[in-house]
Amino acid sequence: MKDYSCYLFDADGTLFDTTELIYQCFLFTCRKYGHMEISRDRVARGIGLTLRRQLELYLGPLTDDRFATIGGAHMKYQLSIYADYLRLFPGVAETLSLLRNRGKRCAVVTSRRRQTLDLYLKETGIFDFFDALITPEDTASHKPDPEPVLAALLALKVADKSLALMVGDSGFDIECGFRAGVDTAFVNRSHNDHLAIATRPTYVLDDLRQLCPDMG
Repeated sequence: MKDYSCYLFDADGTLFDTTELIYQCFLFTCRKYGHMEISRDRVARGIGLTLRRQLELYLGPLTDDRFATIGGAHMKYQLSIYADYLRLFPGVAETLSLLRNRGKRCAVVTSRRRQTLDLYLKETGIFDFFDALITPEDTASHKPDPEPVLAALLALKVADKSLALMVGDSGFDIECGFRAGVDTAFVNRSHNDHLAIATRPTYVLDDLRQLCPDMG
């Protein structure tokens, strides 16, 4: 793998193993506000989209007021249960530490809102590894639009796109990076298949530690 100076990471499904947490939250919300059940597979396919886009996929179009009500209840529920589900994938902390020690610049580029992103990064002990955090509050357009990756490059003062790698676990991450003009790495997780996504990644990883082939 090429050596990059800048690494951009998706959060949920890439750094955080939060698939079950996300599912439990949408199950709660769909039952409460949609009077419906929802499958794990359907929720997994939406990971990487903003909360509003996910809710509208399941519940239909929402006014701003309705989204504020439902989204607020959804996040309140998540904050009440996250401690039972939040954990890092194996190798995440070690990889980030090594990248940092080698002088690499790292950013999170996520559809998770800033409040819980900060909380989860701190709870898992990896907050200080990042030089920039790009959340939906920072951009007008969101994944798979290229704006979030472009915002991260601007925040990191990276002018040469060939120096950056976008790392994610969904087609939304890969398309976002591709459209922004950077190389991409798809991390194989059980809820996604790289062969099913439209945009081919530059690399396919089974473990984040593959970013540092000489680790250990």
